[in-house]
Amino acid sequence: MTDDEVTAGRVAVLGNGPVGQTAALLLARWGVPVVLLDARPRREPVGSRSICQQRDVLDIWDSVGVGRRIAAEGVTWHRARTFHRDRELFCHTFADPGRSAFPPFVNLSQSRTEQLLDERISAEPRIDVRWGHRVVALDQVTAGVTVGCATPAGEAALRVDYAVACTGGRCDELRRLLGVSFAGHSFADRFLICDIRADLPGWADERRFYFDPAWNPGRQVLIHPCPGSTFRIDWQVPDDFDLAAEEAGGALDRRIRAIVGDRPYEVVWRSVYRFSARLVDRMRVGRVLLAGDCAHLMAPFGARGLNSGVADVENAAWKLAFALRGWAGPELLESYHHERHAAAVENLAVVGATMDFLVPHTEAQRRHRGAVLAAAVTDPAARVAVDSGRLAEPFWYVDSPLTTPDPTRPFGGRPAKGGVPPAAPGVLLPDVPVSLPGSPHGRLRELARDGLLLLAGPRADAGAALRAAAAATAAPVRLLALPEVDRVGVLTRALAARPGEVWLVRPDAHVAAVLDDPDTARVAAAVHRALGRPTPDER
Repeated sequence: MTDDEVTAGRVAVLGNGPVGQTAALLLARWGVPVVLLDARPRREPVGSRSICQQRDVLDIWDSVGVGRRIAAEGVTWHRARTFHRDRELFCHTFADPGRSAFPPFVNLSQSRTEQLLDERISAEPRIDVRWGHRVVALDQVTAGVTVGCATPAGEAALRVDYAVACTGGRCDELRRLLGVSFAGHSFADRFLICDIRADLPGWADERRFYFDPAWNPGRQVLIHPCPGSTFRIDWQVPDDFDLAAEEAGGALDRRIRAIVGDRPYEVVWRSVYRFSARLVDRMRVGRVLLAGDCAHLMAPFGARGLNSGVADVENAAWKLAFALRGWAGPELLESYHHERHAAAVENLAVVGATMDFLVPHTEAQRRHRGAVLAAAVTDPAARVAVDSGRLAEPFWYVDSPLTTPDPTRPFGGRPAKGGVPPAAPGVLLPDVPVSLPGSPHGRLRELARDGLLLLAGPRADAGAALRAAAAATAAPVRLLALPEVDRVGVLTRALAARPGEVWLVRPDAHVAAVLDDPDTARVAAAVHRALGRPTPDER
């Protein structure tokens, strides 16, 4: 194996799908050189695949210059409607904690999302894209990682400081190289997915979920709007479903016409899937971090796959950048596993509950589902138990070793569908407008993503807090005084901020600490904890 003559960069991102693309762009934003590797010879735009992009993921993409384009091109939807047979059971709308720049969800095909990310990557000189590089070896030493690749020109070895594995669900060999398990199971039921182009008036701004419709008896149908009068339709089908036979015999046409009626339509793409629920036992293996489907697989009901993968790599990117710059040590990287593995466990639990309701495995589950759906037609209280998928939301790092608890702001657990928890340590900062000199229409999260952020309430000793934070770390620290940047009170109300408080915010816009009338020692301790370092009195 010969050494690559070109400097590969400080981080190798393995896998050039949307999660890997996002990882590369986020690392480059932090000034980290990246080599982006993929085993495929080129991009292959096929089908809609992951289509549903959540508001906070659009916000992450906005930090690398593509979020607004994805939001503008995608179909915006604010409602999720659920039906049982021919009756609508309920319609969920989505909360906005503040005044977000982005809609709750947009639908855009994964292929188009990848194209837009590619455009940003092509304009970023810190990212070196290499197709046709299949990873065959990962050798770790104290100072870095050697990534062995099979390429069309032969074998190559790339020496980097760290690697982020975003190679998708079918990367058993890579997981074997890293020595991680991938425990879980696959669901027996299958799902037929078709992208249909048709004119369906009134369906273009909402998700529709049907339990047991007459045109798919005993099973479910999910319909998502997409750009260009295209609709993504997912049918639950029997395990022995034969797509080729259904097409040849005209059954697929009858299946589609049961939804679109007697109007023209075009099948843009179709496929049959069996979904899995799996999770690696470790998301950090030395200098390699695992993200996205490489680390966790889940059924798509709730749109938690791609959305959680993007959150994975935002978490990874700032921590790798801080480690490379000497602003934090290996303890911070270990928190990546702690936080994102816990997020995956939460996501799998939520999606698992949905799948138990959609595809009951036991007689007790079947009786429960039947009773709930029958009662929900007339009983609003029963509708809470109808599970058509709890849609993607951020994970809240309330139990993270980086989070300083605040007993006056206890975490009340998972909020109702479509809701968000009150602002508190571990929770994602509300996305609200702020006013700065020369920039009256700034957004708070934009300011948070450049380093550590201090928000100082009225009567807080802001200068002392800033000096204490700056003395505790060489990382960038910014201070915003709430009376100056929040003149109309939107942010203060969204935080329920109290006089004398100082809020410490991480570079991924999650609150690390809320300190009531803090002295300099408490500020320094919260900064050390947020960066995974022992506090001065723990050394």
